[in-house]
Formats: sequence, structure tokens, C-alpha cells
Amino acid sequence: MLRKFFAIMLVVLLSGVCVLSVAQRREAGLSKYYKEWLDKDVTYIITEDERRLFKNLKNDEERESFIQQFWDRRNPDPRSSYNEFKEEHYRRIAYTNEHFASGVPGWRTDRGRIYITFGPPDDRETHATGGQYYREWREGGGSTSRHPWEKWWYRHIDGVGDGIELLFGDTSNSNEYRLVMYEDELDALLHVEGMGLTLAEEMGLADKRDRAYFNPSGWYDPDNPQNPGSRTKDSPFTRMEQYFNVQRAPKIKFEDLKSVVTTNISYSAIPFDYRIDYIRLSEDKVLVPITVEISNSELEFKKEKEFNRAKINVYGIVTGLTNKIHAEWEDEPVKDVNDIFFSRVKEEGRTVYQRVVILPMGQRCKLDLVLRDVNSKKVGFESVGINVPKYENTGLQSSTIILANNITSAPENVNSLEQYVIGDLRVVPNVKAEYISGQNLVPYMQIYGMQFDQTTQAPSLEVEFIVKSGNKILETIQASENNSEQYYYGQRVALVGKIPIGNIAPGKYQLEIRVLDRISTNRLTTTTNFTVTEAPVVATFEEDDEE
Repeated sequence: MLRKFFAIMLVVLLSGVCVLSVAQRREAGLSKYYKEWLDKDVTYIITEDERRLFKNLKNDEERESFIQQFWDRRNPDPRSSYNEFKEEHYRRIAYTNEHFASGVPGWRTDRGRIYITFGPPDDRETHATGGQYYREWREGGGSTSRHPWEKWWYRHIDGVGDGIELLFGDTSNSNEYRLVMYEDELDALLHVEGMGLTLAEEMGLADKRDRAYFNPSGWYDPDNPQNPGSRTKDSPFTRMEQYFNVQRAPKIKFEDLKSVVTTNISYSAIPFDYRIDYIRLSEDKVLVPITVEISNSELEFKKEKEFNRAKINVYGIVTGLTNKIHAEWEDEPVKDVNDIFFSRVKEEGRTVYQRVVILPMGQRCKLDLVLRDVNSKKVGFESVGINVPKYENTGLQSSTIILANNITSAPENVNSLEQYVIGDLRVVPNVKAEYISGQNLVPYMQIYGMQFDQTTQAPSLEVEFIVKSGNKILETIQASENNSEQYYYGQRVALVGKIPIGNIAPGKYQLEIRVLDRISTNRLTTTTNFTVTEAPVVATFEEDDEE
């Protein structure tokens, strides 16, 4: 039995050594610059999750991205390129090094930690030489001699409370003030028999062993003469809780989904596909539909009355190069499936969601998108660059080609930013652009900058659809009334096609749309990719488009 016990202990010890070894190897992989940033610059304000994630990053590019996002996350005004939090943080570090150094840099002291984490106190009482101290009535009265000490008072500290009093004492006379839990720790005569007594001790009603420092449970005894008029905040439990709370990294105020954007470099417990399209809206604005598609097999459904329901929290933010926020939103699309169809929809169906935003023309932006399954709590995250095209006032130009699952008339009086709505059409994208042989491609594209016939006041466009594999043309289809329609809207033409792709082998292909303006003779070529798969692609259920 004893041998078995030692064998188990050996396994536990070896496991601990292995875990430690992995952690050490990860930290050893950090250069001096990143190690100092982690262990010095932000050691008091970085959360444990962030620290663990940073250590697991694979290269300096990811680390630089993490650091940028770390500060962006804490910026009190994300719309400003000036990060007040970051500037104030480094000012605090400089202040602590100048004022609190004591054989170690000021930032490593207890006063340095508190100052860096919470800033300067609202009130500060300093006794640099210590000396005689007359206790207040709530402290038991009487007098004693104290080590050098300071009291810091904060009106409010998030996550800690209101009216926070923090005591620091230099009990070693080395000028290094340490945070103390009990006021008695400042008492230079605490362990000297018969000296530094409280009033109750002087009258023989109690002795030092009755103090909360030696006997915490005695504080809760209403008959203990050592605690006349004590405040709730002076209770041993409250002091202990406060002592540890002020030494934790401060909480970040932003929403939990928003925090995923800035604490995860690549995270996708829920895989999802997305596509971004660009449609000219005005002289300086572009309509940008952002479409997301999730396989229903990745979602957790819960039974609610006669439906099986999945809920998704969506958080999105589009920022510019100076961190200016161009668009930010939260949505909660819901997916309800009747029992009769549940098995099929769960295994084969997809849920589609779209958000339409308006962005300034010609801008480089970043989209951060977070999805969370409300039922399973799993989260998916993507960060992607957006290059918003700049449309000129002359020359033939186009929107992106949207390969659609279906195109129908939009409901009357619908909001122009309603999902899937472009003008008076409802265009539901095929996000993955996957097809099987024999299906039809359904492209949607807008054309701008064409000339108008002076007699008919209408444009005259010649359109060709080209199916290609690499540089090889597989099929050329001339646009006609049988396979396409053109809708005229003032200075733009909406082109809708229905192009059979034939019995081509599985693989990756391109659809090229060539446009000739017969009036100006200007030409335009726009391309998009699509895939032909072996297995049938399950059609998107109509209810997927109604989120």
C-alpha cells in the first residue's frame, strides 16, 4: 500500500514538472522586449486569461497584434487615436519609480502596484517617521508607537467598493512600505509585553490576545471590549477580502463579446464562413453587406414549446487606421425549427445572418466579428481587413459580384439597411459559393459610369459570362433575355444572371463578367470565385434567411 502511495506521488510530481517545463519553454521563447512588456509594463493590469493567451502566441507578429489590441481594449475613447489609458499607465510607472524606490524599482513595491493599478488616492496621510500614535475610539483607544506608515483613501474602486482605506507600513525601516491587512501590523509595540495597550487592556478587561490581529473570530463577539464602535469595513473578513481584491488585475468595463475581439488573436470554437461585398451608395459612401453562414450542426438547440431554438449573440465593429469606429453593432438572431424538420435542418441546414453597414469610400478598415452560441456558450471570432473601393466619377465600374442562393423582390417600404435588401431586390448570398454540377450560378452585380443614349435616355450594355478554370476558358455565355436581366436605376444598372455551369468536374473555378458599353465603347471585367463539390450542397432553408 505504501509503495502504491509513493508511486502515485511520483506521477503527480513528474506531471507537475512536465507542466512547469512546458510553461517555462513558452516563456523562454519570448524575447527580452516581450518578456519585459508582460512582466514589467503590464504585470499589474493584465488578466490571467490574457497572460496565458500571450504566452501561447506563436510569433512576434501575433504578439504585436495582441499588444495593440490590449491597449485598444482599454482605451476610454475608442474613436480617438490618442489612448489616454496607455499614456496615464506609463506616467504612473514613471511616478512610482521616482517616488517609491527602496532598493527595488518603485513599480515593484506595494505602493507602486496600487498607484499603477488605481492611480493616485483621493486622500493620502503620510507619517514618514512613525512615532507616537493615539488610537481612535473604534480602534480601542490608548496610545502606542508606530512604524513609518501611510494611509491612502479612495472614494471608489471598481470591483472593490466605496470608501476604500489602504494602509502601508515600513516595518523593516528600509523605506519599503508594504500593504498591511490589520492596523495592528503597524504597531511597533505589538509584541512588547505591557506596552502600547488599548484602554480595555489598561483597565484589565482584555489583553492583546483578544485583538482581531491575534483572534479574528473575537471581532464578531459583541462582548469583546477590544471592539467598541468598530465599523463593518474593519471586520477581519472584509479586510482580508479587500487586501486580495486590490492586488488583482482591474476588471475591463467593455462587454464580454467585445472583449473577445481584443483578447483573442485567432479563436474559433464555432467555425463560420463570411463574405463582404461592396456596392456604391453615393458620391462618398459605399454599402457593405457582411454576410455570415453557420452550419446548424455547430449550434445547440433547446426545446421551447413546439420549436427547437438556437440563439446567437453577434458583436461586430469596423474601425479605421486611426481606430475611429465606423460601425458597431450587436444582434441576436434566433433560429426556430419545427420538430418535424428538426433532424434534417440540424444535420444539413445552415443559418445565414447579414448586417449591412455604410462605410466611407476608399478607406482601409478592420472588421472584428464575434459570434456566441447562447446555449452552448461557444464563441467564434474573425478579424479581417476591409479595403473599401473608391469609385471614380468617370469610366465603367462595378460592385462586387454576389453569387446568390436566391434573388426575389424586396418587401415594400423595407428599410434600406435591412439584411439582404439591395434597392428593390432581396439578394441572399451563397456565402461559401459552393455548387454541384448542373446547378445555376445566380450572380448579382451593379454597373456604374455607363453612357446613355440621347434618344432613348437608356444605357446599352453588352454582357458576357465566362466560366474559367485558371487561365482556361471553359464556357462563354452571351447575356440574353433567357439567362439575365438588367434593371436601370438612374446612374446604375443592376445585372441579375442565371448561368448554368454544366457538368464540370469538382474543383475551383472563376466566373468572369465582361461588360461593353456600346455607347462609350468602355469595357469592364469583374471576377469572382466559386467551387463545385462532389457531394450535393444542401440548399439553404428558407427559414435560414428570415433571422
